[in-house]
Amino acid sequence: MEIKSNLNGEELTVELSGELNAMTAPLLSTFLAPHLEKIKSLVFDFKECDFVSSAGIRVLLSSFKTLKKNQGDMRLENVGPNFKEVLEATGLDVAFGIL
Repeated sequence: MEIKSNLNGEELTVELSGELNAMTAPLLSTFLAPHLEKIKSLVFDFKECDFVSSAGIRVLLSSFKTLKKNQGDMRLENVGPNFKEVLEATGLDVAFGIL
């Protein structure tokens, strides 16, 4: 997995490519940790992300909870059909603001 990011004021955009799985989810978590308390908006772009496992969803959910606690928001963009189906089944599509 490759992580590209752009910090614009209090909004962090994170572009992921490859797979967000049990091996790579800790990398994303470590990358996000110093940012989550400082930002108000987090945007994940999944255009180049081929697969998201339950470990990846846990990182997303943890980030979402931290942002909500700090009155921030998070959204997911360019979500593929398989990942979107999983999010819809769990109700996380609405919480994450799928676009």
